[in-house]
Amino acid sequence: MPTPSRRTVLAATATAAALTTLPALSTNAHAAEPRPQAYRWRNAAIGGTGFVTGVLFHPTTPGLAYARTDIGGAYRWDARTARWTPLTDHLGWDDWNLLGVEALAVDPVHPNRLYLALGTYAQSWAGNGAVLRSDDRGATWTRTDLTVKLGANEDGRGMGERLLVDPRDSDTLWLGTRHDGLLKSTDRGATWAAATGFPPAPAASGQGVTLLVAVGRSVYAGWGDADGSATAVNLYRTTDGTTWAAVPGQPTGTSAKIPVRAAHDPHARELYVTYADAPGPNGQADGSVHKLSTVTGRWTEVTPVRPGGSDTFGYGGVAVDARRPGTVVVSTNNRWAAVDTLYRTADGGRTWTSLKDTAVFDVSETPFLKWGGDQPKFGWWIQAVAVDPHNSKHVVYGTGATLYGTRDLVHWAPRIRGLEETSVVQLVSPPVGEAHLLSGSGDIGVLYHERLTASPSRGMATNPVFGSATGLAQAAGRPAYVVRTGWGDNGNGAFSNDGGRTWAPFAAQPSLAHDAPGPIAANADGSALLWSFVHWDGTKYPAHRSDDNGATWTEIPSFPKGATPVADPADPTLFYAYDTDTGTLQASTDSGRTFTARATGLPAGDSQFQLVAAPGRSGDLWLSVKWNGLYRSTDGGVSFAKVASCWAAYTLGFGRAADGAGYPAIYLVGSTETITAVHRSDDEAVTWTRINDDRHQWGWTGQAITGDPRVYGRVYLATNGRGIQYGEPV
Repeated sequence: MPTPSRRTVLAATATAAALTTLPALSTNAHAAEPRPQAYRWRNAAIGGTGFVTGVLFHPTTPGLAYARTDIGGAYRWDARTARWTPLTDHLGWDDWNLLGVEALAVDPVHPNRLYLALGTYAQSWAGNGAVLRSDDRGATWTRTDLTVKLGANEDGRGMGERLLVDPRDSDTLWLGTRHDGLLKSTDRGATWAAATGFPPAPAASGQGVTLLVAVGRSVYAGWGDADGSATAVNLYRTTDGTTWAAVPGQPTGTSAKIPVRAAHDPHARELYVTYADAPGPNGQADGSVHKLSTVTGRWTEVTPVRPGGSDTFGYGGVAVDARRPGTVVVSTNNRWAAVDTLYRTADGGRTWTSLKDTAVFDVSETPFLKWGGDQPKFGWWIQAVAVDPHNSKHVVYGTGATLYGTRDLVHWAPRIRGLEETSVVQLVSPPVGEAHLLSGSGDIGVLYHERLTASPSRGMATNPVFGSATGLAQAAGRPAYVVRTGWGDNGNGAFSNDGGRTWAPFAAQPSLAHDAPGPIAANADGSALLWSFVHWDGTKYPAHRSDDNGATWTEIPSFPKGATPVADPADPTLFYAYDTDTGTLQASTDSGRTFTARATGLPAGDSQFQLVAAPGRSGDLWLSVKWNGLYRSTDGGVSFAKVASCWAAYTLGFGRAADGAGYPAIYLVGSTETITAVHRSDDEAVTWTRINDDRHQWGWTGQAITGDPRVYGRVYLATNGRGIQYGEPV
C-alpha cells in the first residue's frame, strides 16, 4: 500500500494549525453576486480514493443506500444508474469544515427522510458542527447549526453511527458527540439539548459517544472514554428514552475497551458489538466481537480470530443479514501483518469464514487500486460494512480508498461510480498530447488522465510509486518533459519524457528528499530543475538544483527556504520564488543558481500564498495572497500592482483565450464582490464572471486551478475531498 498521507496528515495537529489560515470572511449563504455563467460541472473520474467511513442501506426500501466520508461529504446510491449522487456539494467556502460527515441516519418508517451530522474537526480552530435534515433523500436540506464540534476526520471517524432516529418516535433524534456527551432533539433535529440522565461525564478530549443503535424500542449507546479496566463501563441503554443505565455483564478488558460498531439481529434477538483497544483507524492492536441476547441478557464472545503475537488488529464494521437469522459479517481493522479481512458467520458466531480467502477482485474500472503492482489489496481501514437487507449476498465494505461490493460473496469490484473523494494538490493541463490533464493528489500520487470520464487506465504513476504527491511540473517549451515529487518508500522524484505516461526515478536525490519532499519546477526547456524541501510539520530546508536531469544536485543558499519555485514559461534562464516569510519576490537570471530580491513589502506570513506565471510570456507574474487580494507584475517581479477587480485571491490559473482575445483566460478562486467562488476573466482581470453556482461549491477549493490550453472555457479545479471538478460552458 502506498504511504497514506494527506488524509492522515490533515487530521494531525501540525497540519491542523495550517488550516487555521482558512478564513471565514464571506457570507456565502446570503451573498448577492452577479448571475453566474451557466457551466456544467463534473468530476474527472478517478473513483473513490478516500476513506469511506460509513455505508447504510435503508432497512425497508430496496435499492436505497447512503455513504459517508471523512472529508468528502455524503452520497446517495442511485440504483437506476448504478452511481452515487453527491449530497453536500452545496456547502461553500465558509462551510469547509462541514464537508466531513461524522454520522448519518435514516428513518425506517419514513424512507424519504435523511439526517447528516457534519463537522470535520473538533479542534479549537475549527467551527462548530451542524445537522442537515431532508424530506427528499438529500435533494434539499434544512440546516441546524450546533453549539458543539464534531470530528469526521479525527481518530474514531470509522465508528458509529453516532446519529439515530429513536425507534419509539420519528420526531426524536439522538446525536453522540466526542466532547459534549449525548444530545437529543424532539423536533426532528431542528433544536438540540443535552440528554438528561446519560451517565458518563463529557471529556475535553477522547471519543465520547461512539455509537447509537436501536434494539426494538430501546436505544444503546457506546462510550469511548472508559479505561478498559475490569470495572469500566462502555455500553449504556435506555428503554424509555429518559433514563440510562449500564448494560449488565458487558465485556471488559483491553480487547473490549472501546465499542466500535453494533448491529441488531431482530430475528435472533441478539446485539452484536465489535470492540478495539483504540478508536482507529490506526493504532489498534487488540479487539474482539461479542453478542448480547436481548432476551436473557447473556453475553457471549464470538470473536472470529483473537489478535496475538505479530498479528495485531482490532475489529471494526459489523452488519447482520436481515433475511437470515444468525448471519453476520464483521471486519478486522489495522491488520497489517496478515492483512484485513471480512469474517462471515451463518450460525450466530460459532464458526466464521474469511471472505478474503476466496475473494476474486476486478478493479479494471479503477486501476489505481493495484497500487502500482499486479494485484489489488483487500483493503485497510475497514470500518464500514453493510449487508443489503433485500439481498443476503449483496455485501459492501468501505476501505481507506474505495467501496467494494459483491453479489455472490466471491467476486468483488468497486461500487464507487460518482463517489470521488480525492484531496487534490496539483493540476497540469498540457498544451499537446493525448492527456488534457495530469494531477497530483494525496494518497494516490500522480495520475495521467487520458480521458476525463474514466479512471486513468495506467493507475498510479509508478517507478516510483508515491503515496502523496508534493510537486508536479512541466517544461513549458518542452511539454513532453514532466517531473514529479512526493512521499514514497523507493524514491521521491521522477521524470517523464512522454508527457507523464511513463516515468523513471531521478538517478540521485538530496538526502532531504525522503523526509521532506516539497514542490519542484522545471525551466522552460527542461534543462534545469529546482526542488524545494518542506517537512509535513512545516519545517523548511534549503532548495537544490540539478542541470543533469536529477543525476546530481546542488544546494541553492540564496533560494528562500520552503518557497515554491516557479519557472518562467518563455525564458529558460529565469526562475522566481515568493518568500512568504518576508513578502519578497526573489528572482534568478542564471537558471536557478542564484536568487536576488526584487519587489519587497508585499503581504507576508502565510505559506499558502501562491505565485504563478502566465503562459507564453516572460516576466508576467500573478500573486494570490488570500484576503490581501491579487497582485500582478509584468516586469519579472521588479514591481507589483494590486488588481482592483477582486479583493481576495486564493488560487489562479490560465487557459485557452476566448476567440478574439489577446490574453489567456484567467481562472480564479477568490472574491470579486461578497462570496468566495470560481471566476473567469477574458480581459486580463479587468472584469470577472462567476462560473460555479450555489449547488456546486465543494467547501474549500483554494489549492489549485487551471484552465485547459486547448479548450476555451474548460477549467479544472482541485478540491480537498471532492476530487477534481471540471467545468465547461453550457
